[in-house]
Amino acid sequence: MFYYILKYVVLGPVLRLLFRPRIEGLENIPEDGAAIVAGNHLSFSDHFLMPAILKRRITFLAKAEYFTGPGIKGRLTAAFFRSAGQIPVDRSGKDAGRAAIREGLSVLNKGELLGIYPEGTRSHDGRLYKGKVGVAVMALTAQVPVIPCAMVGTFEIQPPGQVVPKIKRVAIRFGEPLDFSRYAGMENQRAAIRAVTDEIMYAILELSGQEYVDEYAARVKAAEQAAAPPRKFPKLRR
Repeated sequence: MFYYILKYVVLGPVLRLLFRPRIEGLENIPEDGAAIVAGNHLSFSDHFLMPAILKRRITFLAKAEYFTGPGIKGRLTAAFFRSAGQIPVDRSGKDAGRAAIREGLSVLNKGELLGIYPEGTRSHDGRLYKGKVGVAVMALTAQVPVIPCAMVGTFEIQPPGQVVPKIKRVAIRFGEPLDFSRYAGMENQRAAIRAVTDEIMYAILELSGQEYVDEYAARVKAAEQAAAPPRKFPKLRR
């Protein structure tokens, strides 16, 4: 109930008014039945802008940190994400991927829309990174179509680290549904799920026009942080 209040009364109208999103390919979202919407992830704003323009409810797998933040801000953020029907997923540990797949399949088994960012994290520099294979495992296991989605301009309005987004028009593009029925029964075969994932990422790339990096975003970001020179702090006078 609160999801629809946010969407149609509180947050949705404000977002559409401020950012005036140009929407392309909305007809590619099925009116009913289970499907995966797989998109690039450039900004914290992505969590709100895409659901605001969809006619159907969409459930995202959100990182668990959004639900465990400290203080008043943390509690408010957790309450918001829970009210919006988002599912926390712990991305640490070897079983994190299995937990995300299990949660995603529970949404699809109910005939609902599942939103997922195959990169696994926000892009720290605006480029599109290699997709993780969980999206392919879910698509093949549940035998559902995947609709590629590209958020365009959201990195410019709210890059990582920026709390308040700039008021600027953005675009949201949906591609034609991708059918992977030819891979039926191959959700446990590494080559098949890699091929499906790469096809999904290529479709997102065509919609977004981003530069593509054939490495995982988290790994590149960690390497850049490790290579960065240590911050120098001024010496305190005694």
